[in-house]
Amino acid sequence: MSAAHHDHVSATRGSSGPSRPVKTALLMVVLVGGFYLLREHWNHVAGNWVYLLLLACPLMHLFHGHGGHGGHGPHGPQSNQPADKEV
Repeated sequence: MSAAHHDHVSATRGSSGPSRPVKTALLMVVLVGGFYLLREHWNHVAGNWVYLLLLACPLMHLFHGHGGHGGHGPHGPQSNQPADKEV
């Protein structure tokens, strides 16, 4: 691999979004903000926890990504080939 090609590859990898420290800082801000929001509104949350739990079910289905399901039919090379029968 030439030096020019290496510089091009490293330049394209880094421009795909915020860097890791920026993502970590944003995550910390969200966590601290969520803590203070929950702390100030704990009476409302504690009174409605059953409804929040029921709301979590459709949100989990919506944001899950559907990558972990296993029962959608046969997968792999065996599914396209007929079964061999011995005579």
